[in-house]
Amino acid sequence: QVQLVESGGGLVQAGDSLRLSCAASGRTFMFYGMGWFRQAPGKEREFVAGINWTGDDTSYADSVKGRFTISRDNAKSTVFLQMNSLKPEDTAVYYCALAPGAGPLALSRAGYDYWGQGTQVTVSS
Repeated sequence: QVQLVESGGGLVQAGDSLRLSCAASGRTFMFYGMGWFRQAPGKEREFVAGINWTGDDTSYADSVKGRFTISRDNAKSTVFLQMNSLKPEDTAVYYCALAPGAGPLALSRAGYDYWGQGTQVTVSS
């Protein structure tokens, strides 16, 4: 089985930064992409950022481009999301997800087979 555990969420002021981490453990796949999604109250879960196995291809939602950076450390089976210039509209539960394979980035929930429990990010104005 694969387990994903997010950490790093919290309550911050607008303009602050946070770095989320997601560690994968258990019987992981040899090749896999990783992504971050978020879900705000009353809204559907949305794609935030994704990174392929080799780390040379990333994708971001328009709302976070220029502010968020996704990266990974395959030796530690960990993916990160550096969030800068946080805005109140970034408030949500953030989930990491794993997409088996070394193919193109998956930009929807259907492309990811494994999910973490989520970590709360709250940005006050």
